[in-house]
Amino acid sequence: MNNEPHIIDAVYQVILDRKGNPAESSYTASLMQKGIDRILKKVGEEATEVVIAAKGGTRDEIVCETTDLVFHLLVMLGYHDIPPEAVFDELRRRFGRSGLDEKASRIAP
Repeated sequence: MNNEPHIIDAVYQVILDRKGNPAESSYTASLMQKGIDRILKKVGEEATEVVIAAKGGTRDEIVCETTDLVFHLLVMLGYHDIPPEAVFDELRRRFGRSGLDEKASRIAP
């Protein structure tokens, strides 16, 4: 059995380290220092690039752009100190439930 952390958890830990121990040469640390608006701008940019790649790109382009988006989402989670496990827990909670029913349950009356 592999005892290494899941890559998502490993990347997230590096993001938290860069947040707590910023270095001038760290892209992640620079994003954290620029604040949430800059991080969210990157999330939006990367999401758009995923859409463009998925519409007409190659498999490799889709994989690369999706990786960029996941990374920037992890930076956003790290900024808010939300571990990826919280997202996984929510996915587990929703698994096997109709998406329409789940969405309806979140709409305020």
